[in-house]
Amino acid sequence: MTAENPGTDESGGTTAGGIAVDASPAPFALDSAHAALVVIDMQRDFIEPGGFGSSLGNDVALLAGIVPDVAALLALARGAGWFVVHTRESHAPDLSDCPPAKRLRGAPSLRVGDPGPMGRILVRGEPGNAIVDAVAPAPGELVVDKPGKGAFYATALDDALRARGIRQLVFAGVTTEVCVQTSMREANDRGYECLLVEDATASYFPAFKQATLEMIRSQGGIVGWTAPLAALRAAMRDAN
Repeated sequence: MTAENPGTDESGGTTAGGIAVDASPAPFALDSAHAALVVIDMQRDFIEPGGFGSSLGNDVALLAGIVPDVAALLALARGAGWFVVHTRESHAPDLSDCPPAKRLRGAPSLRVGDPGPMGRILVRGEPGNAIVDAVAPAPGELVVDKPGKGAFYATALDDALRARGIRQLVFAGVTTEVCVQTSMREANDRGYECLLVEDATASYFPAFKQATLEMIRSQGGIVGWTAPLAALRAAMRDAN
C-alpha cells in the first residue's frame, strides 16, 4: 500500500481516512481533498434522438433520464471544490484514430464519421459530439477527448490527476457497462480508488447496468464501490 494506492482493508472498505459513504460492498472512506469527479461521455450523440445511440436502435430516453442526477452530482462536486473531468468519445475528422475494427463493427444505420442529424457521428467539433447543455463543463474543468472506450487510453488523464494529487475517482455517465466500466477498470489498475454513483449512470439495457454494478462491487470491491447519490450527499453534508 502506497500514498498513490491507499488499498483496501479486509472488509472491503478503504483504509484511507475520510468521510464514510454508505456504499457497497462496504463503506467508502471518501478523502474529499484528494477526490475528483469523472463524468463519462454525456454527449448528444448518445443521449439525444438522432445521434449514434439512436442509429444503433437504442432507446436514448434511458440515458436522458439520468441527466438531472448527473447535474446534481456535478453541483455537489463543484460545491466541494473537487477537480471535475468530462470525457467525450470522439475521433479526429480524418478518422486516423478510429481503427476499422471499431468503425465497421455491427450493422448500424450510421457509422463513426458518417453524416447524421447532428453532424458527423463521434467526430470532434461536430454538434452531436458536444456534451448536453444540462451537464456541460464549467470553466476550468478538464475535457478529455478519448478515441477508445476507456478514459485513460491514448489520453493525458492520468498525468492530469497525479499532478493534482488525486487518489480517488467518483464516476458517473454512460454507458455503465462500456465506457464507464472500462474507465473504472483502467483507473483501478493505476491505483485509484473508484466509486460509481448508481443513479448517475445508465445503459441502453437496464439488465446490463445492474450486472455491471454487481461486477464492480463483487469480491470485496474488485473494481470499486457503488453508492446512490443520496448516500454521497448525506455523507458530505454530515461531514460539514
